Amino acid sequence: MKPRTHGGGWHAIGYAWKKARDAGFLRLWRAMRSKNACKTCALGMGGQAGGMVNEAGHFPEVCKKSLQAMVADLQGAIKPEFWQTYSVAQLQAFSPRELESCGRLTQPVVLERGSQYYRPIEWDEALGRIATKLRSVAPRETFWYFSGRSSNEAGFLLQLFARIYGTNNVNNCSFYCHQASGVGLSSVTGSGTATIELEDLNATDCVFVIGGNPASNHPRLMTMLMQVRRRGGDVIVINPVVETGLVNFRVPSDVRSLLFGSKIASLYVQPDIGGDLALLSGVAKRVVEIGAAEEQFLMDYCRGWEALRAWLASLSWDEIERKSGVRRGQIEEIAVRYARAKNAVFAWTMGITHHAHGVQNVQAIGNLALLRGMVGKPGAGLLPIRGHSNVQGIGSVGVTPQLKDAVFARLQQHFHVSLPTETGMDTLACIEAADARRARVGFCLGGNLYGSNPDAAFARRALGNLELLVYLNTTLNTGHAHGLAEETIILPVLARDEEPQPTTQESMFNFVRLSDGGPRRHVGPKSEVGVIAALAAAVLGDAGPVDWRSMQATGKIREAIAKVVPGFEKLAGIDRTKREFQIGGRTFHEPRFATDDSRARLHTFVLPELPGGGAMLRLMTVRSEGQFNTVVYEDADVYRVQERRDVILLHPEDIARLGLRAESRVAVSSEAGRMPGVLLRAFDRIKPGNALMYYPEANVLVPRTVDPLSRTPAFKSVLVRVEA
Repeated sequence: MKPRTHGGGWHAIGYAWKKARDAGFLRLWRAMRSKNACKTCALGMGGQAGGMVNEAGHFPEVCKKSLQAMVADLQGAIKPEFWQTYSVAQLQAFSPRELESCGRLTQPVVLERGSQYYRPIEWDEALGRIATKLRSVAPRETFWYFSGRSSNEAGFLLQLFARIYGTNNVNNCSFYCHQASGVGLSSVTGSGTATIELEDLNATDCVFVIGGNPASNHPRLMTMLMQVRRRGGDVIVINPVVETGLVNFRVPSDVRSLLFGSKIASLYVQPDIGGDLALLSGVAKRVVEIGAAEEQFLMDYCRGWEALRAWLASLSWDEIERKSGVRRGQIEEIAVRYARAKNAVFAWTMGITHHAHGVQNVQAIGNLALLRGMVGKPGAGLLPIRGHSNVQGIGSVGVTPQLKDAVFARLQQHFHVSLPTETGMDTLACIEAADARRARVGFCLGGNLYGSNPDAAFARRALGNLELLVYLNTTLNTGHAHGLAEETIILPVLARDEEPQPTTQESMFNFVRLSDGGPRRHVGPKSEVGVIAALAAAVLGDAGPVDWRSMQATGKIREAIAKVVPGFEKLAGIDRTKREFQIGGRTFHEPRFATDDSRARLHTFVLPELPGGGAMLRLMTVRSEGQFNTVVYEDADVYRVQERRDVILLHPEDIARLGLRAESRVAVSSEAGRMPGVLLRAFDRIKPGNALMYYPEANVLVPRTVDPLSRTPAFKSVLVRVEA
């Protein structure tokens, strides 16, 4: 594969053409133009303006990720004979891409320990088995895991069922990705979400892109970054790897950009993996030193300014350079560019959150933004770039081990129930409970719980200790092959644009979208809401406080959400009014924040030492350009010029220093596990001392080290040894 000089462009157009040919041009066009929110990232495409339109009304807005997800849902059905042909052992030999490409799930299947094959069963038997098991175990011995791709209605209904059943072991995939953002932002502004709207990006003249690769993972954001540069603004990229698309990107929907390319990064800085906290603090120190801090703003609208100023003054530049891996001159250049910005937006992804100090990383970003009054005004603010298209909404409607006080009180009052008050378990705690045999049943609404876990060997063993594990999915994934309990049941569900009733989703800009659903593509799969309501009725009965049969109507669920969740009052009539809306109390265009005294909070830290050195390398696990979260659509990673995934990428200096040979097979080991037979590749775009491997395959190397404040695993900071 030839090295690429840019992201997007004709390659992206060619790929879209290929996908359209595979799925059928007219069929794919109709699906993409339907009035449904995008199935991939939370940037906000689709809704009542129609597909390929963002929440600001711009058309066309589409990317490879949304095409990949749609084409996967347009696959044909898995035939009944598939289950007799492929044993579990054979499925375990399939790659993530091969499992995803097997076709759509259309019939419930069960695997009982001792059997070599899944076998199809009827819906009544499947739900009966699950209900019987749930009635036989203590509620505290169960856990309920939610994907961010489900609807607000399904998320709300399932967490309601779990709590009335008697447990708070309710959690979602954000604990393995952006939970550190939510906790960190809550400690800064009082709200755990973005502080800006999509339109604010049109008014900014400086965007920080920290620890992320939106050119691959959120391509539609690249249009906004292109426009910032065209307005004469700065895009400051902070990433241990020079990502092709963040240097130069050709936006397919813009003729000028498509033909000539668009420079994205005006400044590209490579810290060592784990060095972000020191780097961000160094920039803050320099901002104060050059007199660019907005002291009046800090005194009037923030708490902790005096402590922060004293702490920044106490930091030595030697410590900052040593613990960030960045020279002072580069840090000063960041500060100078930031100081001249009129409006700055700080955007980040899991390169910030996937560390043992992920919350502190987010707090340090908050410090930097508040130092110049860049939170609490239009065109400026904080933007966690979230993955799953409704992961934020799932959290908003109550999918969390501990409900907010207002939601808890309203939930009890609205349904006339008494909910459990014992502390619920987060995602990793549930896996650890399964390993200790304190959990007996797991229920997964979408996603790939096994594939998203650190320490893959541990996750496999822990899930294997469960008596029953239930998956609701549209296609196969590695969890169905490796995350197997004594009894494993897979229930086929409808995709978002096949739902028989409207559903809603929330973008990462706190904007609630309405999806109309659409015609089913296969006989067999059921609506997530229908499955949950039927199961709740079977377990809890119809005579209780909730009429579960009536809750099969998504409009009924929205009425409940509107009364229970603050900020969602407009949800009750959204299917009639078709008016999508911004959730109140989260966007800060004035310096009045959601804290108890309306002031933002500043934070100080103890800067962590950089791990590694000598024979040990700092490894980060990453997604490829042909993948979305745990779902792999293509083995090739075009922008990083890799045609396979069983690789480790090292700088040529490290290969020589360690006495290794590029293109040879090596063993990679960590405290968690060992991967033999990995192909070693020279990759001069990563900073020396650091390494890169693909997620989720490299999860076997990721230890269960978590940020203590958010319980987010440190997928991006793993110490490894590479040996011939």
